[in-house]
Amino acid sequence: MKYVIIGNGVAGTTAALHIRKLDSSSEIWIISEETYPFYSRIRLIDFIADEASEKDITIFKDEWYEKNRITLILNTHATGIDPASKTITLSSSQKISYDKLLIATGSSPFIPSIKGSNKKGVFTLRTLSDAKRIKDYSTNIYDVIVLGGGVLGMEVGNALRKTGKIVSIVEFAPRLLPRQMDAEGSEILKKKLQDMGFKFFLDAKAKEITGEDMAEGLLLEDGRHIKGNMIVISAGIRPDASLLHDIGIKTANGVPVNDRMETEIPDIYAAGDLIEHRGIFYGIWQAAEKQGEVAGIDMAGGSAAYTGTLPSNILKVADIDLLSAGEIDVDCKLEFVVTKDETNGIYKKLVFQDGCIVGCILCGDTKAKKQVLNAIQEKKNKSELDSLMNELSLK
Repeated sequence: MKYVIIGNGVAGTTAALHIRKLDSSSEIWIISEETYPFYSRIRLIDFIADEASEKDITIFKDEWYEKNRITLILNTHATGIDPASKTITLSSSQKISYDKLLIATGSSPFIPSIKGSNKKGVFTLRTLSDAKRIKDYSTNIYDVIVLGGGVLGMEVGNALRKTGKIVSIVEFAPRLLPRQMDAEGSEILKKKLQDMGFKFFLDAKAKEITGEDMAEGLLLEDGRHIKGNMIVISAGIRPDASLLHDIGIKTANGVPVNDRMETEIPDIYAAGDLIEHRGIFYGIWQAAEKQGEVAGIDMAGGSAAYTGTLPSNILKVADIDLLSAGEIDVDCKLEFVVTKDETNGIYKKLVFQDGCIVGCILCGDTKAKKQVLNAIQEKKNKSELDSLMNELSLK
């Protein structure tokens, strides 16, 4: 048996780990476009902030691949798949065969159609190579613009703020973290972050990145101009599914897979940021890791099923802890309870549907996060949460 995995991120590497646990003798090949072995994308922010080295964020070094007898091919991308002959063509023109194939190519940053986005000084963040370019270029830069006030935009903005930059966040939506915060919570967070030096331009649409060959600022549709010699675009991600398009698999939000991570083509599996499962595209580390585990087990002849992941984000923005999970009810259509302390930047909200907890926002105080996440996953009834709500000061 020969297993081939295209992609060396969390989904692909986790799959390889579980294949080897069940199959001690077969070949495992991993093909990666990147220059580096498996590292933590989550910790790229720490790397940019000078709080972690390349070594610190590397999870599996060369020795791990050797120990597990996994052939890792870096700096190479797959250019084509032939399901009939079960072969893959690589950018080196080499062709390799497979018995079971996992596509785990992840996603790529979405770049909006903005005039000047190809200028020097404009970046996206997805890989360690991106993080190195951002870090190197920012050395003599003082004014930075982050286009996108979502999770990654806020995190990269805070990383650069920690290195002494003046950071302006530009967000198309009328509030920060539009997928993780409601309007009231976002306003409390914004005020706290402003006190730390962030500048915010919300409900703002970018028109043009100004400057000749190098970025000098951002012109908004309403005529305002924001100064900045470095711009990081963080406008979301798109599944990198081109390999599967070429063999006739149609995609919606991602590549459709079943609970075993199988595509519609026999012996071809998919996992991670490029897939859609039961109509849901996750695009988060926790989901990709679990999907990789299921794919690896099933590829190696085991039996596992992926039933979904609770969408949640646990992050720290400028030393402010935040947990956002499940249904946060941004339109206030469901039952919810809220407590807030604007002076200290604290906002807590639990959301209920049909008497059961379905989501939460904990901003500025996340001490009870494990209990809250467990309650959401177990769909606990509101009547069962008296002690938890007392702990959160929600009663």
